[in-house]
Amino acid sequence: MMTALDSGSGRRFRAETLLVRGARIEGGGTGDLILEDGRIAESGGTLSRAGATVIDADGLVALPGLVDLHTHLREPGFEASETVLTGSRAAAAGGYTAVFAMPNTSPVADTAGVVEQELALGEAAGYVTVQPIGAVTVGQRGERLAELGAMADSRAAVRVFSDDGSCVWDPLIMRRALEYVKAFDGVIAQHAQDPRLTEGAQMNEGAVSAELGLAGWPAVAEESIIARDVLLAEHVGSRLHVCHLSTAGSVDIIRWAKRRGVNVTAEVTPHHLLLTDELARGYDASFKVNPPLRREEDVRAVRRGLADGTIDIVATDHAPHPAEAKACEWQSAANGMVGLESALRVVQLAMVDTGLLAWPDVARVMSRTPARIGRLRGHGTPLATGEAASLTLYDPAPTRTFSTADLHGRSRNSPYLGRELPGEVRWTVYGGVVTVADGALLDTPGVRA
Repeated sequence: MMTALDSGSGRRFRAETLLVRGARIEGGGTGDLILEDGRIAESGGTLSRAGATVIDADGLVALPGLVDLHTHLREPGFEASETVLTGSRAAAAGGYTAVFAMPNTSPVADTAGVVEQELALGEAAGYVTVQPIGAVTVGQRGERLAELGAMADSRAAVRVFSDDGSCVWDPLIMRRALEYVKAFDGVIAQHAQDPRLTEGAQMNEGAVSAELGLAGWPAVAEESIIARDVLLAEHVGSRLHVCHLSTAGSVDIIRWAKRRGVNVTAEVTPHHLLLTDELARGYDASFKVNPPLRREEDVRAVRRGLADGTIDIVATDHAPHPAEAKACEWQSAANGMVGLESALRVVQLAMVDTGLLAWPDVARVMSRTPARIGRLRGHGTPLATGEAASLTLYDPAPTRTFSTADLHGRSRNSPYLGRELPGEVRWTVYGGVVTVADGALLDTPGVRA
């Protein structure tokens, strides 16, 4: 039996009936899954279906398709770094079936027209659901609110709004944004960075920055904005999400806010779970990012925060740049790292192999909860009968060197090149359509040679 996934732009991809045999469902007991008509038709012990394509998943962990709440796809305007198509391919290669696209494009995604364009580009690509994030303020300039209601009512049905890359620094505008999105159950995702405290900042403020003579980015610049915003969210009774939390103090503030009952969620990136500011000593700009890599003490704190549920999700902050933006002196280099293809492998290294998270927790922080925060239907659902046939089959056993061959986007600015990482995404299935087959990204979703 064959079905079709409509990309929304006249392009259709064929979906086979798939029998996933012997997978470790979320790392637990083994079971079979039959995927048909974009759904999980059956789940259980030993299953069979005449004419189905069999996927041997012995030893593989089956996870619901990963969802990234923080991805920069750069299109429209910065296609030299990434496009919706190339970013979607990178996402599928990393086990993702949905990504939320940040609005710092050109033009900025601050109108219904731009977010609908991004949605259509994602549908045409067909690798993942591309859900646009709308800007909080016009042009992300922090001066007046963007068309939040129009973006929410558009075909893109935007529910997450952010000026990521810039902080919504004006407390009155932040308050008004939090009040406005309550009407349609939206959320403001804040880039927590006091601009006055980080003028000219080049890396984390601390012993290493002092030794290197680089201007420091102090932890309090992040923590003070988070403290202000959780109080504003409590005052107006709205939802707040904190992007790329990176310091021990920030974890403490989120923990305190949750104990008070504030409706706040927070994310941490894979690189802040693993890498430290010591890497800046070589002046290698692949390690330059915003917020910057922090101290070892901060890495330990954010790991604990993710393990105990203070931090809700892992989000990549996938930020592609062309080679020339990184192949220069540190002070002139762009901030950002690509991270879609490496995220699950880094989470295994930092959290699973250390015993801080089990595979059901990985499903929660990399699929279920990001989908819930973003109010994205059809993703993050259990691997159970009747649910969406979007899943990742992951092999945690191998360890190999991460290389440019692992990168499927347009840019190569990964901090993990040449580093040993565990694991490998073997299969990605998006709505019943295979996008990664036996470790190989397909040139066209659902079409294997």
